[in-house]
Amino acid sequence: MNRAKPRLKSKNRLIEFFIEKGLLVCGSITSVVIILIVIFLFKEGATFFTKRTIEQGYVLVVNANNPVDKISANDIKDIFDAKITNWKNLGGKNEEILPFRFEDITNYCSEEELGEDLEFVPDKIGEVVASHSGMIAFVPETYINKNFKGKKIENPRVSPAEFFGGTEWIPTTTPAPRFGVLPLILGTLWVSFAAILIALPLSLAVAIYLAEIANMRVRNIVKPLIELLAGIPSVVYGFFGLIVVVPFVQNVFGLPLGETGFTGSLILAIMALPTIVTVAEDAMRNTPRSMKEASLALGATQWQTIRKVVLPYSKSGISAAVVLGIGRAIGETMAVLMVTGNAAVIPTSLMEPLRTIPATIAAELGEAPKGGMHYESLFLLGCILFLITLIISLFVDHINKEKKYA
Repeated sequence: MNRAKPRLKSKNRLIEFFIEKGLLVCGSITSVVIILIVIFLFKEGATFFTKRTIEQGYVLVVNANNPVDKISANDIKDIFDAKITNWKNLGGKNEEILPFRFEDITNYCSEEELGEDLEFVPDKIGEVVASHSGMIAFVPETYINKNFKGKKIENPRVSPAEFFGGTEWIPTTTPAPRFGVLPLILGTLWVSFAAILIALPLSLAVAIYLAEIANMRVRNIVKPLIELLAGIPSVVYGFFGLIVVVPFVQNVFGLPLGETGFTGSLILAIMALPTIVTVAEDAMRNTPRSMKEASLALGATQWQTIRKVVLPYSKSGISAAVVLGIGRAIGETMAVLMVTGNAAVIPTSLMEPLRTIPATIAAELGEAPKGGMHYESLFLLGCILFLITLIISLFVDHINKEKKYA
């Protein structure tokens, strides 16, 4: 009998050893995978600012006598959108700008002049540019031959200032796309924080009720129903918002369209509510019974005990619930894509259509050519989303530490 006990202990220690090492391996693998995902995300987006704006295989050319050598990506788009119409605005002569695309060649030359197999196109492009001093031409590079008498405009890059401070997100336009991420960042923050402002009071009220007021029978019915909301697919929330919430917002506020930032905030508030309720309620229920009984014994009412004892003790868990709720709101894709109008403009109020970063990634990643600027800009948006969530988490953690040591 005495010999069996040491053997049993030795066996238990061996089992505990393997369990401990297994947990260590699982935790290490998880950490490494997360780190690799983050590295991959930033690696794909890091080369965005090294890429040239003009589509590969195309060039911008001007007359040889034109003194302008460099044009920014934003100015190139404004030229072909007829927003900039004089070279004087770009440091050149006081002369009207004449934009030219390759398909415009038939306006200057007949089909016979171009040749049956377009063999004379390079010469004709050179002649057209040479005969129009104010012309800027966007043409395939293969049609610029060695005898071309004009000059090429330097292919610009998108600067960080243009990317983060730009107000237009038009990544597919030619000859120079616009990658202004400011409307997407503001749209994401507007919708997310409005959703938290709606969800947080409701969630805390429900959590307090379930943890401190409701009897066991009510808690056993209500809490599973709330947790069930977290399992509903986001696309179902999107359909619900599109069919029910969008017409409701449109009719109540008299809007021309119901797809607004406010509609997205309502849907996100509903989606974040079960996460906040569950985590906050668990934190409140972990308050030691002795602390609550001591408060009641000193003459405090139940509400005073909740406010002075339960909430301060569980503030760490409540903060975690808020962070998880914000993370759910910021990272949500399909529901927001379906009910916010998907308009990449700077929002001036929640009653206007807008677009968020996750919705942009989901809508455009499948159409972006791999390795191109559009593709890498979407990964850069993912990096921004990651940093926004990280900053919010660190900020909440900092507030908790300050309150702890206050």
